Amino acid sequence: MATMDEMEEELKCPVCGSFYREPIILPCSHNICLACARNILVQTPDAESPQSSRASGSGVSDYDYLDLDKMSLYSEADSGYGSYGGFVSAPTTPCQKSPNGVRVFPPSVPQPPPQHHLLQHPGSLPPIPRNSCITCPQCHRSLILDERGLRGFAKNRVLEGVVDRYQQSKAAALKCQLCEKSPKEATVMCEQCDVFYCDSCRLRCHPPRGPLAKHRLVPPAQGRISRRASPRKISTCTEHELENLSMYCVQCKMPVCYQCLEEGKHGTHEVKALGAMWKLHKGQLSQALTGLSDRATEAKEFLVQLRNMVQHIQENGVEFEACLVAQCDALIEALNRRKAQLLSRVNKEHEHKLMVVRDQISHCTVKLRQTTGLMEYCLEVIKENDPSGFLQISDALIRRVHMTESQWGKGTLTPRMTSDFDLTLDSGPLLQTIHQLDFVQMKVPAAPMLQLEECCTQNNSATLSWKQPPLSTIAVEGYILELDDGSGGAFREVYVGTETICTVDGLHFMSMYKSRVKAFNASGAGQYSKTLIMQTSDSTFSNAVRFAWFTFDPVSAHPDIIFSNNNLTVTCSSYDDRVVLGSAAFSRGVHYWEMTVDRYDNHPDPTFGVARGDVLKDVMLGKDDKAWAMYVDNNRSWFMHNNSHTNRTDGGISKGATIGVLLDFTRGLLIFLINDEQQGPVAFEGLEGNYYPAISLNRNVQVTLHTGLPIPDFYTPGEADPNGSVC
Repeated sequence: MATMDEMEEELKCPVCGSFYREPIILPCSHNICLACARNILVQTPDAESPQSSRASGSGVSDYDYLDLDKMSLYSEADSGYGSYGGFVSAPTTPCQKSPNGVRVFPPSVPQPPPQHHLLQHPGSLPPIPRNSCITCPQCHRSLILDERGLRGFAKNRVLEGVVDRYQQSKAAALKCQLCEKSPKEATVMCEQCDVFYCDSCRLRCHPPRGPLAKHRLVPPAQGRISRRASPRKISTCTEHELENLSMYCVQCKMPVCYQCLEEGKHGTHEVKALGAMWKLHKGQLSQALTGLSDRATEAKEFLVQLRNMVQHIQENGVEFEACLVAQCDALIEALNRRKAQLLSRVNKEHEHKLMVVRDQISHCTVKLRQTTGLMEYCLEVIKENDPSGFLQISDALIRRVHMTESQWGKGTLTPRMTSDFDLTLDSGPLLQTIHQLDFVQMKVPAAPMLQLEECCTQNNSATLSWKQPPLSTIAVEGYILELDDGSGGAFREVYVGTETICTVDGLHFMSMYKSRVKAFNASGAGQYSKTLIMQTSDSTFSNAVRFAWFTFDPVSAHPDIIFSNNNLTVTCSSYDDRVVLGSAAFSRGVHYWEMTVDRYDNHPDPTFGVARGDVLKDVMLGKDDKAWAMYVDNNRSWFMHNNSHTNRTDGGISKGATIGVLLDFTRGLLIFLINDEQQGPVAFEGLEGNYYPAISLNRNVQVTLHTGLPIPDFYTPGEADPNGSVC
């Protein structure tokens, strides 16, 4: 429930923003101070004051606003309060705002001087101008006052009492009621004026002379006590001021007096005792507050949740920011390491180029020195005048010159290394990656919510549906559905995919399965949903006998099988035998179903029985070790399992024949019937595990399945006798 401090706004006038003083009730059920009501009165022209729109506090609560809408006082420009042209106040007078934000116009009738007004008795008011109109500052509904003016509105003494108790409960010092801006602490209270004054306001507004000299001034605390001890005034009728309110008009929803019933407009209305209606409405209000209290409690819990979210957001923000800085620092560090590696390669290339060029410079310098020396020597030899001596060495010199010249051949004077660095840093992909650097979803998904209204079981199948939480924004790539074994064992995956609904077939009948689901994305798998416990089979059972309903299964059947009649009738498009299974698997109890032969040409050998889910579908039923069957022609039948033929029995089938299959897990027996008679002995014993109803047929045979059947009358649970018959 709201505290006293939270209630304070309910106790303040929408015009002045202060606590209500002498509040009156407008016909729209809103409240306003009596003085504030006078301040916002607007005078209307005589021609625009239809009597039909006059009303007062004694009018019915559902008064008609249609006529008033024709004389709307609202300004379309600012949604505040306007006035007609020709009012006493100029229509261009700007509106003001109360402390509560409500727009009000200055009074249309000039106010008396402040001193004169303050000298009046607090309960007296100047006369109300004729044709006055008041507009509710909260709902903006307008009302024309009658000849009684504001006296026609009932005083809200309950609200006045609540305000009084609230002000008395406040421990703070009493404030002056006449300070305009910041109220000062009150120093005295006038018992006659019922007003608290500070020293300056007392000297200015309540001088100790004239009639005010006889008023009694008391300390504020004593004045508060005297207010509290003052007797509560008895409510009187606004129509008949000398009469007390004693009855309640049910139709008008307002208290009335005895005279209102005798001569007023309430004479024909239903009325009830005021005390009885007071108790009734108190009870209704208390009941309504109970629901509102629940909503307030939920709102408080929600606010606590939001405040906790604020703290978590701040903590997660700091943590995430630190993580982001660390990741960016790691990228910068990796870039710096790579930078060092690349600079090392550049330095190595730089040193290699310098070494090659310097080596070539050294080598070329030596050869040039040798060539220059040879040239100078040859020039000196040419200067000699001794022919015989010249000819002795000229051939050798000529060979040396040619040899030296050949050493300066092609490529010798070509640089072995270029000055350019043949290294280009390919930073484009990295820059593009940096520009594309963004946040990705790194959190695992939230736990999915199982949609219980869509989860159900039928026979030995269970359908589960789920969805992500409404406020979850984390991407989901798929879901993992898990079930236990129906006996309280470990969970196992039964579905992985993107769908949000899954049907699981082949479960045990009448078993309690636990199921749960979780979502996953690239970051991993999230939390599991709440565990849902489901019981298989809605079938009727007694003494372990199951009446199950199922059809042929088109999903697992061989492609050559042709389905009709809502998957209850099958045939084949091939001359070879093809296998089709039932849609339900059995592992417990006693089950019985039949198949009628709709078409048969006396040549093929249709096969009936049970099989595992992975039985071969393109050979006759019973050819492998995954099926237990009886194949039959028009004269005789055989039992077959793992391609082993046993128990040849006379009696075949024809069009219209009925083949029955009885599977009893309580004793592990499989029995076949033809036309309601047992065909041969017990066909197979020791059956355990999951088995599907199964048949194999070709294009010359068509059969129709019948399920949900009771067991034959001849068969009752018991022990098999040594001769193989069932008792």
